[in-house]
Amino acid sequence: MKLEKIDLQIIRVLQEDGTLSQNGLAERVGASPASCWRRVRALEQAGVLRETVRLANPEAIGLTVTVFCHLRLKNHLPETTAAFEALLDLHSEIVECYAMSGDWDYVLRIVATDIASYEAFLRNKLLRNPSVSHASSAFALSRRKYTTALPV
Repeated sequence: MKLEKIDLQIIRVLQEDGTLSQNGLAERVGASPASCWRRVRALEQAGVLRETVRLANPEAIGLTVTVFCHLRLKNHLPETTAAFEALLDLHSEIVECYAMSGDWDYVLRIVATDIASYEAFLRNKLLRNPSVSHASSAFALSRRKYTTALPV
């Protein structure tokens, strides 16, 4: 899909506030509500715009620890990778996972209520997975920037 200037404006505005009404969005981007609605639907159908969510404040719900866990698999056979990746959907503590180049196979962002609960998760879930060979954890001291908005 070729994105026009108005499409990029719509994306930018919706990334800031996904709760805007069609009229509110149209007003912010300088288009008619009907035109805006058609463009939003086209962006959704093309997969440019994904689901609409409300972001929770992790600290407000007791998730005060953020850990970046680097993992190495025992091998890179398809069944090993598939077994590990199946684990991802089973544990809501894992909020992000990236396959990596370099020394580690994956980096996970994991949230926990405290260090003890993370340690239990690491020992009882991640390290017991037969696909996992090694793990290294880095604890975030504080968050300096967090955004889900992409630069458009």
